[in-house]
Amino acid sequence: MSISIRPATTADVEAIHVLLGDYASEGQLLVRSTDEICEHLSNFVVAEREGAVRGCGSLEVFTEDLGEVRSLAVRPGEHGHGHGRLMVQELEIKARRLGLTRLMALTYVPGFFRKLGYRIVAMEALPEKVFGVCVTCPKFDHCDEIAMEKQLGSS
Repeated sequence: MSISIRPATTADVEAIHVLLGDYASEGQLLVRSTDEICEHLSNFVVAEREGAVRGCGSLEVFTEDLGEVRSLAVRPGEHGHGHGRLMVQELEIKARRLGLTRLMALTYVPGFFRKLGYRIVAMEALPEKVFGVCVTCPKFDHCDEIAMEKQLGSS
């Protein structure tokens, strides 16, 4: 049962919305509307197996050197099969093609990102994220996510 990672299409919007909604209801991700997903659809990749979307993730660009792995989610019961790792690797390839030299992620599972070469950094080390996006987040004053960063080498 092979996993394929591909760019998301409009046919994937509802599956992405449901997947992200499940994690949002548990407080693990912020809610993203279908309109927002559509607006940023070109940033998304999906993990597909047996014709079904098993996971999603997106790449948000902040500056000419910094991007973020965002909205990374794998369907419950599908963890541990490589979906997340493969999606992050694909997003890293995309980031390098765009000319980004570093990627960040805010996460509740630092061990996952550590295995992929990310290191924990202080939130203050990412002012592009904190003052560009985080200030509007309802969790801004009590954020419990861990900031991680990876320096990207050449592809």
